[in-house]
Amino acid sequence: MRKVLKWIGIIMGGLVITLFVVATGLMISTDLRFNRVYTLQAEAVVKPGDTVSIDVGRRWAEMHCQGCHGPDLGGGPLFEDEALGVVDAPNLTAGRGGLGARYQDADWVRAIRHGVRLDGTSVFIMPSNEFYYLSDADLGSLIAYLQTVPAVDRETRTRSLTPLAKLLYAVGAFENLLYAETIAHDERPAAPPAGVTVTYGEYLAHAHGCAGCHGETLAGHQPAEPGAPFAPSLTPGGELGTWSEAEFFAAVRTGVTPAGRRLSEAMPSQYLVQLTDAELSAIWLYLRSLPARAEAP
Repeated sequence: MRKVLKWIGIIMGGLVITLFVVATGLMISTDLRFNRVYTLQAEAVVKPGDTVSIDVGRRWAEMHCQGCHGPDLGGGPLFEDEALGVVDAPNLTAGRGGLGARYQDADWVRAIRHGVRLDGTSVFIMPSNEFYYLSDADLGSLIAYLQTVPAVDRETRTRSLTPLAKLLYAVGAFENLLYAETIAHDERPAAPPAGVTVTYGEYLAHAHGCAGCHGETLAGHQPAEPGAPFAPSLTPGGELGTWSEAEFFAAVRTGVTPAGRRLSEAMPSQYLVQLTDAELSAIWLYLRSLPARAEAP
């Protein structure tokens, strides 16, 4: 009996050591991914100075930047959990502690379109894989607008993740939030001219990040974030296939479906209200053109 207990102790000790080594290796792999430096030459993007273009940039910023960086774009706490760590959204303005005081035009292009920060490492959480689709005109307008916003003096904290968070990230518990890893940096997607067309609607759907929640085929998706709701199909095979264009407009802008059901708070209707009728019509045409797919499980 004593020998049996001894062997059980040896086996258990071996398992503990093995688990420790594996966990340490996974955490190191996460650190290596976070610290990887990307060297790339950003594309030259013309930055407009006219008020119409800058207003286009304002709409992009209000739809996609304010949700994390705040109404004043001054940044602040984005995620804070004792078990997982701290992540702040950076200050985008030219005030004290802001990126705007240090970023040149090319730096904005690398960060927004390629997900690469000033130090060459990947952005974290900011979905540059969606902004990658922005046309040169829309990206230039966004950069021009960001350089006009009032300076906010606000220091933000350096990202700090716990060993548990690094371990969970390594095994894919949060999907991939280091977006420089996911972007084809040497390619440029097509950017069709603005208009009420299927192709322009496809561009807008990509750039506004529909696939980020609803899946690559827009047939529905369960995001990996804890507590995130299932995002339903946007194809004619889902509930949206029974809606009229007017009902689609109303659902996007009010967050309420034709049946009176309130959409999840994950659907940013408060920001998408900025979409014009022409833009929504183009998106509608694109969604109606998709193959009808039943919702993915």
